[in-house]
Amino acid sequence: MSFIKAKSLLIVVFCSSLFSFSFPIPSFAASVLAAWRITTNGVLKLRTKEGVPLDAFFQSGYANTGDRVWIDFPGELIQPRKIKGNGPIKEIRLGKPYKGNTRLVVEFEPYVALNPSKLVLLGTSPNLWELNFHDLNVNGLSDIGEGVLVKSSIDRSNLSSRNTSFNYSLSSSSLPSVQRNVYRVVIDPGHGGSDPGAIGINGIRENDIVLEISKDVSRLLKEKGVEVVLTRNKNIDLELTERVLIANRIRANAFISIHANATRGYRRDVNGIETYFFAGYRGKQLAKKIQREVLNVSSGSPDRGVRQSRFFVIKQTNMPAALVEVGFLTGRIDARRLSQKNHRRKLAYAISKGILNYLKGGY
Repeated sequence: MSFIKAKSLLIVVFCSSLFSFSFPIPSFAASVLAAWRITTNGVLKLRTKEGVPLDAFFQSGYANTGDRVWIDFPGELIQPRKIKGNGPIKEIRLGKPYKGNTRLVVEFEPYVALNPSKLVLLGTSPNLWELNFHDLNVNGLSDIGEGVLVKSSIDRSNLSSRNTSFNYSLSSSSLPSVQRNVYRVVIDPGHGGSDPGAIGINGIRENDIVLEISKDVSRLLKEKGVEVVLTRNKNIDLELTERVLIANRIRANAFISIHANATRGYRRDVNGIETYFFAGYRGKQLAKKIQREVLNVSSGSPDRGVRQSRFFVIKQTNMPAALVEVGFLTGRIDARRLSQKNHRRKLAYAISKGILNYLKGGY
């Protein structure tokens, strides 16, 4: 094991199947890990508090387990979570290996074989780090991460400190671009009027939540040049047949119904994201792209998958259709998030990104 210090750049070199690089670790009340991201070219980027020590490890895969790289940070993580990977990355886990520490684990698919001699955790500034997974086959790898890697000069004094993650990407300018004035999309806020839908913790109501998210989705898509029709833009009764007729009448390219989940008995341990389609390759692709993006802004909420279903509004529409459940209003994790306006904005951004990625794919 060796390290090189030059021009304030700290380099940790991995040398064997299981090893670490350690400094004395001070006590921190909260994790020093502020943001992380794995880019499409296979680079792990980190932002931490300035001048903090890190421990880095590599372990070869065995049996059905892939190679793993993990990094330990001073300070305790508040909410352990798992995030589904893509391409060569199986899963990312954030946890508390022991009191007072945070651990970020990147586990690769079993077919991936990393070369530990090429793994270098490089400090590029007092609070920024990079680890390049050299020679990694990045087919199918899409950007995944949490938080803002480089703070901008934007004044965020009026934003809740709890919800600054992803603020950099909540405008339409950072969304995928599609040909303007070509596509027509119907956004369907579930329930409404005398039907409030699910009632969650502290009385949070599904019809209110999904209407706000749907309006934001409509705005973002319109700013990208997509024609959008909302089945309802206020809290009114609307039959399922009317929703379907709206979409079929205008011959939309896609139909997306937005809902929030609930469990019988108000089981607070049940949380998660799921998206449904009725049939067909295009419907499934639409659901998959929305599911992926919603999961990316819902760290810690389980991935309940893309599922086939016979819901009336996605069965009777004549175009690719998906129904997304953005979380459980009765779940301990999801309800707290859904009650926060900034998280609802993230969900709208994620749904919009999924729809645009679908349209961009030419399905």
